[in-house]
Amino acid sequence: MEDSSTSFDDIRAPLKLLLFIDKRPSLAAQVRQIKEYLTTLETDFAFSLEVVDIGEQPYLAEHYKLVASPALLKIAPPPQQMLAGSDIVNQLERWWPKWQQEHLASLELLSTDSDTLANFADETTNPLAYSAELMKLSDEIFRLNQTKEELEAQLRFKDRIISMMAHDLRNPLTAASIAVETLELGYSPNQTRQLTLSPELTGQLLKHAKTQIRAINRMITDILKAARGASMELQLYPQELDLPSLCLEVVDAFQNRIDAKQQRLTTEIPQDLPTVYADGTQVKRVVTNLLDNAIKYTPAGGSVSIVALHRTTQKVQVTVTDTGPGIPSENRDHIFEESYRLQRDVTEEGYGLGLALCQRIIRAHYGQIWVDSAPGDGSSFYFTLPVYRA
Repeated sequence: MEDSSTSFDDIRAPLKLLLFIDKRPSLAAQVRQIKEYLTTLETDFAFSLEVVDIGEQPYLAEHYKLVASPALLKIAPPPQQMLAGSDIVNQLERWWPKWQQEHLASLELLSTDSDTLANFADETTNPLAYSAELMKLSDEIFRLNQTKEELEAQLRFKDRIISMMAHDLRNPLTAASIAVETLELGYSPNQTRQLTLSPELTGQLLKHAKTQIRAINRMITDILKAARGASMELQLYPQELDLPSLCLEVVDAFQNRIDAKQQRLTTEIPQDLPTVYADGTQVKRVVTNLLDNAIKYTPAGGSVSIVALHRTTQKVQVTVTDTGPGIPSENRDHIFEESYRLQRDVTEEGYGLGLALCQRIIRAHYGQIWVDSAPGDGSSFYFTLPVYRA
């Protein structure tokens, strides 16, 4: 039976050289000089020279950490050595005797060590193919590591969402259930104990139940957004938009919450503000989210304001300000990130998606959104939208 293992005679391996070049015409004479010098050498062993065009095989230049061309690289026997510059032939004259000694020493070692022989054969029989395979494997490992990190982050996020969902949904669900059960006691003829509910109390219970159900619906919507993450497509249908009317409409929707917390809401929205070119539905989401946060974090008796101004001939700016606890400086760069929440918010309902979505909407309109805040001094959120041009 024929032995398929590598033998010493199979790889009386030549000294292996790679000549890295590029397509500059000025290098042609130098490359020709190097080749001519190598062909005139008288040696007791063979050597191989392969020419590598950096433009065609850039991964090899990256693999061997090439810093200049032309460059002559001795890749076998080890150690590797690179000659570069305009005097490669002169450098070869100095180094060639030492390379011969290294080559003879490596052959002597290979003749006595079968494991080293096999490794040497694998790495030097086709150095270009070997290096290319190494680069491919390195890229694949990098890609797999990235994928692994993304999957681990998604799993951590899903665990966090489940935990937050269990906490956040419990409160409004319990409140809605109590309101419905109270109504049932007052109106079900089959109950052994029936409450007498006034029309006013009935209306309050119904309103309370509806409010809690809306809160649950909002949380579920946020969960669905979280599942889609940053890849969620944002559909925009921009048109001429009356921004003052939109802002005042949002303010009216929050009036009951403002009254309940005894807060003072001021508006400064000029009626002669120019129209903007924007998607009304999406901009309303931004104003609603910012005003909702401002009311949520402003204590009872505090102040909230919304101001709009014609900032430049091209932009209109809207500012929502509160007198809440403010945002620590180290957190300001992160609050617009997907699912980022401040430590103070871990017991609040929601999933940290609002500001990230606001940023996506405003950027999609070629506007900007930012925050100015300091602990204890409240927060001011700003965003800009383009002025409509007929």
